[in-house]
Amino acid sequence: MSAPQLHILDLQSGLNYLAGVTLTNPLAAEQQLMHFIDALLAAPPDTETMLALLEKARAPICFVEGEMAKIYHNKPLVLNEQEEASFQQVLSAWQKLLKAYALCVQLEKPAADNTQQVSLMASILHRCIYYTGMIILEHYRARRELPRGIWLEMHGFYETAEEWGLAYTPVEDSLENSFQSTHCAAAYATMLLIDVASPYTNSVRDLNLIRRWASMWAPLISIHQLDDDLEIPPYIVELFKDSPLHPSALVEVPDSYARRLDTTRLGLQITNMLSQLRQRISPSQLGLGEETSGHIIQLLERLSRPWTQSASPRKFRRFASEGVARVTVGFDAMYFYLTGKELQQTSSANSYSRSEVEQLFTFGERVNPELGLNINPEHTHLLENWSVINHSASGFRLGSNDSAQKIRHGQLMAICPHDGERFLLAQATWLMQEASGGMILGVATLPGLPVGVGICLTSGNGPSGHRRIPAFLLPPVPVFKEEASLVLPSGTYQSMGILDLFGADRNWQLRMTHIIQHGTDFDRIGYQTL
Repeated sequence: MSAPQLHILDLQSGLNYLAGVTLTNPLAAEQQLMHFIDALLAAPPDTETMLALLEKARAPICFVEGEMAKIYHNKPLVLNEQEEASFQQVLSAWQKLLKAYALCVQLEKPAADNTQQVSLMASILHRCIYYTGMIILEHYRARRELPRGIWLEMHGFYETAEEWGLAYTPVEDSLENSFQSTHCAAAYATMLLIDVASPYTNSVRDLNLIRRWASMWAPLISIHQLDDDLEIPPYIVELFKDSPLHPSALVEVPDSYARRLDTTRLGLQITNMLSQLRQRISPSQLGLGEETSGHIIQLLERLSRPWTQSASPRKFRRFASEGVARVTVGFDAMYFYLTGKELQQTSSANSYSRSEVEQLFTFGERVNPELGLNINPEHTHLLENWSVINHSASGFRLGSNDSAQKIRHGQLMAICPHDGERFLLAQATWLMQEASGGMILGVATLPGLPVGVGICLTSGNGPSGHRRIPAFLLPPVPVFKEEASLVLPSGTYQSMGILDLFGADRNWQLRMTHIIQHGTDFDRIGYQTL
């Protein structure tokens, strides 16, 4: 049953409707708010009324769409039906807000002496840039390929602000910063900074931090036309091309619509922040978030090169490749394909599927009296073929049009390369779903050839009878200064805890000492042999 038609007759009727929206039920509130925006789009009031109502609706819409986005943020690809529907719903909300603000844009340049009109138009153009940015950001957070033409739309709004002399006109934006004003150039630079930070390599948590810092520091950046007296800068943005900030080396002759970013003051700000963090000033005191100092320092150091437009050469050269790599995920599957067999359990540590447990609980051994409680189903571990796009000494770029495996950013996987016969362990460091539905996956290999072992925690008084868990030993690699390590499922590591190991031609014990690498579903740890 469709909602009754809504007519917003004037400012007061719109404010009354918004006052009746209850945010305690985000799903219902989202439907009410989109009904409100649809009514404005169907019969737009005058510009000032339209803008006032949109501004009043911004905060509640931001809240409910943030709640909706939790359904699909940090979820493995490809999204399930509910997650995909939520993504499309949030995307639709940002698109409608962009369209509503764009309806407010007048086609004539505001008179310079009319300060009210200048301020009004600067605010409208800022919101158009902001919500174009939200469409881009939501694609990054969902790890989706950007829609064609989105950067041209972004450049168009900024170019209009620049042409009308409104790029640096102060604009209030309480959603981002209630203590200082912003402007169109800052909103535009914010998205350029987020994109150049390689968003598909970041977790949603880090991407939200990057967005926060980019928004906070974007006013430190100035945007200029290319000056003939200056050298071509390392990065430029071309307003008539559907691409963000990119290396100028990719352009033969930049035209008059090319722009450069002066990030000198931003570089000084990052240096100052890092200095204070190393002096034990907490990130929260500096307005950088509630994360640990170590994590903030690591992320800021990684951002410092792209955000100051310094060249960032690859550690290893990347080569275009052709071939097929075999890929599997999940510790049980990885162990099986690495060793060629299932992990053997002790007789007191058999494991059962949920359906088997339910049958045994209900019927006891009458399910199959001959088997009793010793159920050992055949393996059903999925192994897929992925096309190799390119490779380097440290990893691969892979593609698949029909993967049935759920892939999560930061996840551990086993890969048998196109030019090898042994499986390697790798971590998913770059992940994006294409508009066609296919996936592009960047992986960084873990050092050394892995050996599958079984582990279980022990009290230290002798072998444990608990269920064995698959894990992987990695040898030391002195040339890369990598120590011997053990790869465990997340949640297994206990500082100074003792593990029993089974396999690798012997049974032995080790003491867990420290975490070397942390992933979505694994930890790579250092250890001492006992």
